[in-house]
Amino acid sequence: MEHYSLLREFADSWALLAMMLLFLGVIVWAFRPGSSRIHQDTASIPFRNEDRPAPDAGTARATAKDVRS
Repeated sequence: MEHYSLLREFADSWALLAMMLLFLGVIVWAFRPGSSRIHQDTASIPFRNEDRPAPDAGTARATAKDVRS
């Protein structure tokens, strides 16, 4: 059997089955019970700082240091 024919037969059968199982696994993982809270938290990221922009990392450290003093 030629190398190409062997690989083609494998891709048509077992590799297709493996990719289908991987796809279904990802779908089940995304819609698993309890994941809606995580998805809602991720979806609300752009709206967390509606009043003013988020502080820079350097500004946040300086602000925290000023509060301690």
